[in-house]
Amino acid sequence: MPTSSTPAEKKITLASLGEFGLIASVTAGRTQPASTLLGPGDDAAVVAAPDGRVVACTDVLVEGVHFRMDWSTPEQVGRKAAAANLADVAAMGAVPTALLVGLACPADTDVELLQGLTDGLWAEAEAAGAGVVGGDVAASAQLVLSVTALGSLDGLDPVTRSGARPGDVLAVAGRLGWSAAGLAVLGRGFRSPVAVVGAHRVPEPPYAAGPQAARAGATAMIDVSDGLLADLGHVAVASGVVVDVRSAAFSVTGRLADVGQALGVDPLHWILTGGEDHALAAAFPGSVPEGWLVIGEVRAGAAAVLVDGRPYEGGPAGWEHFSR
Repeated sequence: MPTSSTPAEKKITLASLGEFGLIASVTAGRTQPASTLLGPGDDAAVVAAPDGRVVACTDVLVEGVHFRMDWSTPEQVGRKAAAANLADVAAMGAVPTALLVGLACPADTDVELLQGLTDGLWAEAEAAGAGVVGGDVAASAQLVLSVTALGSLDGLDPVTRSGARPGDVLAVAGRLGWSAAGLAVLGRGFRSPVAVVGAHRVPEPPYAAGPQAARAGATAMIDVSDGLLADLGHVAVASGVVVDVRSAAFSVTGRLADVGQALGVDPLHWILTGGEDHALAAAFPGSVPEGWLVIGEVRAGAAAVLVDGRPYEGGPAGWEHFSR
């Protein structure tokens, strides 16, 4: 039986395991989807692109900016990192196929933490039908994840931000405001309600809704990562239109309403401006697919985002890294 004089169990760090030992550890026994023709282990991966086009995007997540290890488990951080990129692929109307992961961290980082991160990355990729096909590891003063996602358009045209037209209806798929509410709870030093805190730790993007919208004729689409109004602003500018959101379209019930009441915040503010839920917002020329909620309309005019016909006066429209 251990005594007070027994040495503590020594942690295995990246320095002791080594770069290639870590790679072997996190790739062993993993399965890949059919789109992965050649996975980890060579100079580069080979991923199928049946129609000759590849959708590609990348995000960088920095500890202390995008995530905190005292707020989330390593697996939750890995899932969130993957989801942020896979949602961007879906927002183009594409089906996710692969992730490439760049990891930079201190040499004394616990390998168990890194294993948790990669478990999360693999789990979220699998949930979206994609594989983790390669990456790189480097030394750094802090933990940084760089994730690149690839996707297949499967014969469809990409849905960009620039196609919205006057007369289109505006709709969303996925939840809004939950991650922002969870962040507010964590920022106050609490860990519950679990539903909203969990939404901040691990978003649930509606991956299948992206290709669904493309097949239904969506004219424009975007991943809601920085806040609904902020991201719709990109659509308005790219399309040269006015986007008018109807606040009455959103029903605030359950935990979101409870948290808003407890913290003295109008939950509608989280819905309109909160980021990191990774819902999808799209414009449609007519009826919207099942599962999408109509929240407004597109009109002619100088590029602008309105709420109930007026500029939003409840504060910043969303997150912008270099303005704070």
